[in-house]
Amino acid sequence: MSDSRPQAQDSTRRPTIRDVARDAGISKTSVSRFFGDERHRLSEAMQARIEQSVERLGFRPDRIAASLRGGRTRLIGALVADIRNPYSVALIHAAERACGEAGYSLMVCNTDNDETLERRHLEVLDGYSVDGLIVNTVGRNTEALEAMRERRLPMVLVDRQIDALDCDMVGLDDVAAVDEAIAHLVARGYERLELIIEPVAGISSRIARAEAFEAECRRRGLAADRHEAVIEQAGAPGLDERLAELMAEPRPTAVLCANGVVTLAVCHALQRLNGFHRLGVLGIDELAWCALAGPGISTLAQPVDAIGRRAIGTLLARINGDTAPAAVHRLPATLQARGSTAPPA
Repeated sequence: MSDSRPQAQDSTRRPTIRDVARDAGISKTSVSRFFGDERHRLSEAMQARIEQSVERLGFRPDRIAASLRGGRTRLIGALVADIRNPYSVALIHAAERACGEAGYSLMVCNTDNDETLERRHLEVLDGYSVDGLIVNTVGRNTEALEAMRERRLPMVLVDRQIDALDCDMVGLDDVAAVDEAIAHLVARGYERLELIIEPVAGISSRIARAEAFEAECRRRGLAADRHEAVIEQAGAPGLDERLAELMAEPRPTAVLCANGVVTLAVCHALQRLNGFHRLGVLGIDELAWCALAGPGISTLAQPVDAIGRRAIGTLLARINGDTAPAAVHRLPATLQARGSTAPPA
């Protein structure tokens, strides 16, 4: 009579799907379904048994071998321009959770806005045969990205659009967000506005916010200007001087910060200048410290969790055969009004 009890595992040998099936007392096919696209066909009880066996045996699926057999690696690549940016951190966190819920793993590559490093990361991701790619970069390696698209690699752009790539894009509704910011500042009594933004440099979201700001201020007949600030670790050269000029304005003046990095630099400068009571401040991006800085910084909170999840959901739909034309998904911001946009004295 055969012994169906779990067999002792040789600690020097990498466990296989067959070992997991034997340990869980189920078929090899069921274990394959668990690691494939048919996990939903397994009962919750069976999934739990497989998870327990996987943990007990220390089993890890060989993603590369699966891709060589014509299967999927269940790996999603993420190309991020600057992982230090709080937006990027929140985006990756949301995307990683969405991947995990769908049985995928996320490989994150930070380019540090470096064209050469970005190209090297693309080669690595290509070598790992990722099933899909989310892209949040300036797009200086358009040819490499397009080559991956031509090999039918599903791809979704996040926050930044790259005109040369015909693929889905998910991000903030920049125009609506800027219009809402201006409407809020005008309603609070500010008569002169200044957009502080990092160098536009061909980045679609920055271009959209700058153009929306100029168009809406022009439509309303507002006095307005734009200051491009280079944000460095040591500070933002020229920002203190520009804010001091704005503080000297006789009309009630407010600054709109184009993203969280700019908002932080502006707050540091206003603290040095003791200027929180002399300028209105509204930032795009809600960060944990915004409620604590100065009088509390008003923000337009991006739905970053929803953006990350929508990006992964859209990508998985493409991986699973969705052939609809590429679409742009723009999500609305939420105003968080605080003391920094209180009506000027």
